[in-house]
Amino acid sequence: MTGALDTELTRRLGCRHPVVQTAMGWVADPGLVAATTNAGGFGFLAAAVMGPGEIGPAIAAVKARTEGGFGVNFHMFQPTAEEVIAAVLANRDRIRAVSYGRGPDAATIGRFKDAGILCVPTVGAVKHAVKAVELGADILVVQGGEGGGHTGSVPTSLLLPQVLDAVPVPVVAAGGFHDGRGLAAALAWGAAGIAMGTRFLMTTDSPVNPATLEAYLKVKDPTRVRITTAVDGLPQRFVENAEVRRLEGMSAPARLVASLRHARKWGREAGMSYAAMAKLAWASMTSEDSGFAATVMAPNLPRLVQLGLLRGDTEAGLLPGGQVAALIDALESCETLITRVVAEAEDRIGVLCAARNGEGA
Repeated sequence: MTGALDTELTRRLGCRHPVVQTAMGWVADPGLVAATTNAGGFGFLAAAVMGPGEIGPAIAAVKARTEGGFGVNFHMFQPTAEEVIAAVLANRDRIRAVSYGRGPDAATIGRFKDAGILCVPTVGAVKHAVKAVELGADILVVQGGEGGGHTGSVPTSLLLPQVLDAVPVPVVAAGGFHDGRGLAAALAWGAAGIAMGTRFLMTTDSPVNPATLEAYLKVKDPTRVRITTAVDGLPQRFVENAEVRRLEGMSAPARLVASLRHARKWGREAGMSYAAMAKLAWASMTSEDSGFAATVMAPNLPRLVQLGLLRGDTEAGLLPGGQVAALIDALESCETLITRVVAEAEDRIGVLCAARNGEGA
């Protein structure tokens, strides 16, 4: 590996390249994580959407497919949080990092750090970045508004330098990245690497339904991948389709009824009791970034996203993603993708160095 791409991220996580695969729910499964890791990147397993008894086998599946280290993503408010924490600590030999959004408290972070596991939260605002570091974060993933899933309104080009100036820990840039030009730009800003979600979703190693992948490939206008609050009450980016428009056209009471119906079905499928569902709802409602509206509408998300991503219903389901989906015109393996991104970045860095030395561009 060249010195240009030997960053604080690669040294701390032990990966060959400064490229992170984010923990997209129902996408970042053992196969995708292992493929990313084997290609020299660093993959996070999406444990935040796993039910009771699923995390242990999933970790074992990753370990069986790769010899490299990897990460696990979870939410402290999920019903299986303690199960995930125990599994991560029990597999500290290979799990090098945990990622989270609405994250653990300082005591839980301390447990990870005592075990030598790095804490890598994702943030979308400067104040959240500062707070995360105060709680013990080792590395930050900073996602700009172009990114998929729950996202903010500040673009990466503005948010990234703000966070870099505000915190003393390594920062990974996310939101709008898909090629080596973006990696070179992020390194030039001062980031330690890039994190990509949509780009890894759109690979041949992704578990996403082939019909859904074709729908993503047909998106050519970035404005079609837009933010809505109609799904769970929080700003979240999806490919515009019939379901997004239907939810946005519903009255608030109608969305509440639909959400409660989804909650009942989701609870049955996840094996959750009503008491467990009530506990989860309370934890969500009392979290800093949530509230009543988000809590009662949240059950819309799991069933509709799975319908879109895994079952291939691209109109009745939801297609989460970043605006960068419009720039991706082909599916690649993780190996081909990461190799190409790194080569392109090295080429752009080489051009810049040559220009600085007066050799021309």
